[in-house]
Amino acid sequence: MKEEASTNNLYFTWMESPIGWMEIKADDLGLTSLWFCEAEQKGENRPNAITEQCEQELREYFLGGRKVFTVPLNPEGTPFQKRVWKVLQDVGFGQSASYLDISNILGDEKLTRAVGSANGKNPIGIIVPCHRVIGSDGSLTGYAGGMHRKKWLLRHEGVITQQELF
Repeated sequence: MKEEASTNNLYFTWMESPIGWMEIKADDLGLTSLWFCEAEQKGENRPNAITEQCEQELREYFLGGRKVFTVPLNPEGTPFQKRVWKVLQDVGFGQSASYLDISNILGDEKLTRAVGSANGKNPIGIIVPCHRVIGSDGSLTGYAGGMHRKKWLLRHEGVITQQELF
């Protein structure tokens, strides 16, 4: 993740994925947000090289060919949130971690609630893989994109099987 301040140039596009429409936003430094939309957005796209790279990498991910994203990131957040989001990026494809695991990586197991809050405010879904965070007991926890999408993503990555969902 880049640490520089955002510029005023904002770019955006929308793409359809197997689990719904996604809004991709970037500035001149990196991807600033990636959200699910409930329907196709109307309006003119204003892409740049970063939004186009993001869209291409997402298409490769959904087709099963990409496991690591390389698009530059520039999310807005507090220093603590950015630390959590950086740790999330180290949770690889096909893996999961708990809030406690992430708290321990950050050096204090008492941070689990703060980690949960930062995870819930992650502005760059999938690429900063907050969907890979599960409860310490292995239960699926909330997901801003909806639990149906979290289940789909975890199944897609082989973290859970269809049978484990019931």
